[in-house]
Amino acid sequence: MSGPRHHRPTDTTDAIGMYTLYVVPIDADVAREAPDRDPDRDHEDSSGPDSMSLLSPRIARRARLAGALVCLAACNTPAQQRPPAAQSVAVPLEHAQLRQAIDAIRTFNEWTLRQQIELTEIEAPPFKETRRGEEFKRRLEALGLRNVRVDPEGNVIGERPGTGSGPTVVLSGHLDTVFPEGTNVKVTRSGTRLSAPGIGDDGRGLAVVLAVARAFRDANVQTPGTILFVGTVGEEGPGNLRGVRALFNGELKGRIDYFISVDGTGFGVTSAGVGSHRYRVTYKGPGGHSYGAFGMPNPIHALGRAIALFADVHVPEQPKTTFNVGVIGGGTSVNSISAEGIMDVDMRSESKLALDSLDRQFRRALQQALDAENARWPRSRTRLTVQIDTIGIRPVGAQPDSAYIVRTAVAAGRALGQSPATGASSTDANLPISLGIPAITIDGGGRGSGAHALQEWYDDGMTGYQGPQWAAIVTAMLAGLK
Repeated sequence: MSGPRHHRPTDTTDAIGMYTLYVVPIDADVAREAPDRDPDRDHEDSSGPDSMSLLSPRIARRARLAGALVCLAACNTPAQQRPPAAQSVAVPLEHAQLRQAIDAIRTFNEWTLRQQIELTEIEAPPFKETRRGEEFKRRLEALGLRNVRVDPEGNVIGERPGTGSGPTVVLSGHLDTVFPEGTNVKVTRSGTRLSAPGIGDDGRGLAVVLAVARAFRDANVQTPGTILFVGTVGEEGPGNLRGVRALFNGELKGRIDYFISVDGTGFGVTSAGVGSHRYRVTYKGPGGHSYGAFGMPNPIHALGRAIALFADVHVPEQPKTTFNVGVIGGGTSVNSISAEGIMDVDMRSESKLALDSLDRQFRRALQQALDAENARWPRSRTRLTVQIDTIGIRPVGAQPDSAYIVRTAVAAGRALGQSPATGASSTDANLPISLGIPAITIDGGGRGSGAHALQEWYDDGMTGYQGPQWAAIVTAMLAGLK
């Protein structure tokens, strides 16, 4: 995942609407009589007959109580004040095969963690994801998926054919990391905490994809729609979304109805894509001796002028818009006029209009800096030039939180006792959202920190298994249940 998620507030009215229409079953008698339990035993499996058995007892109790209270509130709300039915999403926790799949995910949680550890320990630097991809392909094949293959870009794709003509759903994690070759990716474990570069981003996502595939196989979940289990390449910065671009512009063009990426840790929903423009700027001249050639334009001085001008640009707080000069370079020695002045620039926004406006101001600053440095030395016959190379362009992806795929993810998370917040970030979902295809990125459960850092960690805690449960419910709801 490229950058943190920018959260948006959740509409309380929508939340009530989701609960009132069967997000959780309501059992008022059980809610009234629910006994207090030893908190140290709250994580034990429940074996009761109702659909709450797939949750921890504490979360199940809360869900029943919340359902009963919300029902009372909704039943006393005038019809004209309630959300329209179109805003509601029913979560089919009572469906026998789906429930078996969700229970299975909790049962084989240690297996899921083993997938996460073993895949993380295979290096996958940008543009060098092949070894990890080959192992991911082997594991998809072992889970019985059909037509498992590697496309020309390096994406790994396995199919679970639908039983009818339902929608095609992609569930994916990304294979690549930001770390260069030679990085120590050995996972260390302390209790429920796993530590290694890439353990959460996106070792966790790949493990969740495998867990859902296993659970659907073990429980014989039948869906009218076909589900594609995918490991993408090129999600991180240098990759410029090359994997997901290939999915939507290659053999699967026009075939994907819903796209779900699992990326990172926690329980959030990325429902909008932060767009980015990234450039390498190079000011060029002949260079020379700092004393003997003094009086000619200096590429590094031009670079400094450009940075100063760009740093003074004002951007809106809403929609959030940012810029950064992340890398500078040039020169060979202290007593040489450099032949080059180089910088790498990143600009981001949740708004295409704001991002395009910032891009124009950036280019204007580059030209003004060039003109100013050339004008500074009027007697020199040397003139600098500037070259702008594109590092990556990520499209802005905008879709409302009222979109069905977003409401489905939020409702499914709430059915597990979580409170998913929606927000914007830069992920594989950017591309399909920009094409008008319903898409989200969801977290993989648990807790984590240090993404893109050597100190990255993931903690499965007591309820980490709910990450793959969440992905399974959302995927099944979008593909349909038979």
